Amino acid sequence: MSFVSRNHPQQVAARGPLDDVDDRRTPPDLLAECMKLAGVDSFDLDVAASCHNTVANAWCSLAGPSGLVVGWWGNVWCNPPYSDIQPWVERAGWECEDGRASTIAMLLPANRTEQGWWQDLIEPGRRDGTLEVFFLRGRRRFDRPGWTAPAKGDRPPFGLALVVWGGR
Repeated sequence: MSFVSRNHPQQVAARGPLDDVDDRRTPPDLLAECMKLAGVDSFDLDVAASCHNTVANAWCSLAGPSGLVVGWWGNVWCNPPYSDIQPWVERAGWECEDGRASTIAMLLPANRTEQGWWQDLIEPGRRDGTLEVFFLRGRRRFDRPGWTAPAKGDRPPFGLALVVWGGR
């Protein structure tokens, strides 16, 4: 079974996002790699989570309170809904400037570097050292509710990038 895109920006513009696609859990091995790259031992707040996929004791969800509304603090993890990434990246920049969050680690699809939000919000910070970008090796699976990993296939057609504000 191969991966079929279901929440690409053009699809979302036509019919809206599919919640079951945006609801993903970061596998423990991927999370450990991201924590090492971000230079943190744990995350205090997961700003785009649900009760079954959070990686921190404190978390925000789309059902409320939204991570786009509450203040971010401490070491923050964000694996945002890939159907609408820009507001999460904007918020990370604001929270980094505000200084309440010591580290913000955000997992993003690496195949979106040509999009306006990447060019306007990530690239300037990458060039001036405000943030770091780590391109992760391979294509990673995410866990989803009620999902069993197949022996082969079911990987997204893109790699991942970890963007880190602060930290290290």
